[in-house]
Amino acid sequence: MSLASSAARFCQAFRNRDYSIYCIGSSLTVIGLWMQRIAIGWVTWQLTESPTWLGIISFAELFPVVLLSPFAGALADRLDRISIARVAQCLNMIQATILTVLTLSGTLTIWSLFALALWTGIVVSFWQPARMALIPNLVRREDLASAVAINSVIFNAARFVGPAIAGLVIVGYGAGYAFLANAISYLPFIAALFMIRPRPDLTPRKGGDGLFAQMIEGYSYSLRHPGIGPTLVLMLVSCICMRPVFELLPGYAVEIFSRGAEGLSMMATVTGVGAVAGGIYLGQRAGLEGLVQLSLVSVAAMIVSLLVFSLTSNFWVGLVALAVAGGAMVTHGAGAQTLIQSAVEDGMRGRVVALYGMLFRGGPAVGALAMGWVSDWAGLRWPLIVGCGLTALALFWMISRRAAIREALEARGGTGP
Repeated sequence: MSLASSAARFCQAFRNRDYSIYCIGSSLTVIGLWMQRIAIGWVTWQLTESPTWLGIISFAELFPVVLLSPFAGALADRLDRISIARVAQCLNMIQATILTVLTLSGTLTIWSLFALALWTGIVVSFWQPARMALIPNLVRREDLASAVAINSVIFNAARFVGPAIAGLVIVGYGAGYAFLANAISYLPFIAALFMIRPRPDLTPRKGGDGLFAQMIEGYSYSLRHPGIGPTLVLMLVSCICMRPVFELLPGYAVEIFSRGAEGLSMMATVTGVGAVAGGIYLGQRAGLEGLVQLSLVSVAAMIVSLLVFSLTSNFWVGLVALAVAGGAMVTHGAGAQTLIQSAVEDGMRGRVVALYGMLFRGGPAVGALAMGWVSDWAGLRWPLIVGCGLTALALFWMISRRAAIREALEARGGTGP
């Protein structure tokens, strides 16, 4: 395949007007989001110098999705997803504004930071399933893989642009101005969400069953599906056992590599560079064939690279390992999402992608809390080494079932359990 045809395949989702508006609006927002994430980690370390508190703050931001996603996913299948998105982004802008005021006034405490991180976690719990279920309504079905890949590239390009800017801002002006930039970045996205013209099928059908019954139905469907169920299991294990390393990077920057805010910025930046490369590679692929195999290889690459990262004391080797891990993480995560979005029944989409989002955010929350607590007495290296070993066991189990998974997600792509 030529470079031009690969680029055309990657960008084909942009031929959909509403999706183009959505992407333009979200680009600045995700940069601001990553600026805030880096600044929150740095402020947490300045206030406490504790890996446990790094884990607690990450837990507060990520764990609410575990409790709320089933409910939020059912709502995404019943209510107007555009309305949910608009309310969520307005609430995120308010949170960033409060965080800015408290930081610049010198009144921010670790407990107020915890409360604001919890606020973000609650809002994102409702925003994430609405966002993921909304994307198929903005593009043609044949453009869905392109749309998922573009979203991943935008998010992960911001993963290195945001931290790079945040590092400069924190060093030159302080974390408060990074929070301010995030608050301002929500304005174009909110405007874009109001510009999107809902198609007739954008508002989900309202089922006759109660909300709780629909939640149970979504779980049952996901777990019984021969492809979606195992894919979610591997996602859960990798998110709990390996992905928390990215939430604990401030501790690695200071304790392992003896670097400050600049080192943390570089570590987050190279992770983003690798993630963008993974997203671009995924976006130029044609069809679903081979995507299950690619997802499994990506998990293996993530295991090996994070083992290297956990064992080295050389900062530059650590950066290379993080870049590889970032690419593997996105290839696995976005590939799994593409497979699930293609296979799930339309009436189950909100609930199934909510479960995916719950694992993708809730897993690192639980893992970061556990790794942070263990790291206080065992150091930062050993929890990650053990996590890589546990993920390898889950990967071997997945490989033993790969033929059935391929049949369910690649060959049949869209049939139910």
